[in-house]
Amino acid sequence: MISRFVRLSLATLVSATIGLSPISVMAADPAPASAPVAAPAAQPDKAADKSAQKQAKKDKKAKKKAEKKAKKKAKKAE
Repeated sequence: MISRFVRLSLATLVSATIGLSPISVMAADPAPASAPVAAPAAQPDKAADKSAQKQAKKDKKAKKKAEKKAKKKAKKAE
């Protein structure tokens, strides 16, 4: 029968191995110098576009909420 301490040690070892494996892969696989420079240039456009969409969605939601509140207030006043 495996003791609790041995199970805990084995689980810790496996967890540490899984956690460190992506780091060792990144260290072993050097990326080309030109690839990372090109990728960030496209990201601000996506980020700005996504931000604009998020803001538009927020505005639409706020407008809808205000209309719903006004409708509820008008109904309550009757």
